[in-house]
Amino acid sequence: MTGTGNWMDHLEARLAQTLEAFLRANPQQETLLAEQEARDRQRRLRGERLALKTEAELQRQGLMRLAEDIRRWQGRVDRAKGAGALDLAGRAESHIAALMEQGRARWQTLEELGGRFAAVERELRDLGAASRPAGAASGAQSPESPPRSDGSRGVGLEADWAAFETQQELEELRRKIQG
Repeated sequence: MTGTGNWMDHLEARLAQTLEAFLRANPQQETLLAEQEARDRQRRLRGERLALKTEAELQRQGLMRLAEDIRRWQGRVDRAKGAGALDLAGRAESHIAALMEQGRARWQTLEELGGRFAAVERELRDLGAASRPAGAASGAQSPESPPRSDGSRGVGLEADWAAFETQQELEELRRKIQG
């Protein structure tokens, strides 16, 4: 195995040297390679962004279901207390506490997803800004609103608005769960 390992190491080193020599002799190829790497990275980040959005939506829906369950069980607690079934009311209150703990865990997960989403958005914005030629940024588009696939602007605003609406809904849910 050592002979094969040494041979592979030598081959890899030789290929790296050949590639470096080729890129030095053909600087336009190095630019094309860098552009392709940037496109690949953008594609991967867009896929990650979509996966994060999907997961966040699932978490949000789960929070909504938990909030509804908590409301339903709170009504049951009130009915049990009104009927004098204090043992049953106590068990239902314990169940509500468990549901609220699940809600807090989902909320934490959602906040973590939001942080990861923001990091991916920043990375995509930075990658987009870095890939534009020097004079291109002075046009009608800003880094906060890169072009959409249909040619229009406003993706950054759309994403920020969606994040704002989601945050508002989550804050409302949090208030309902806690209060």
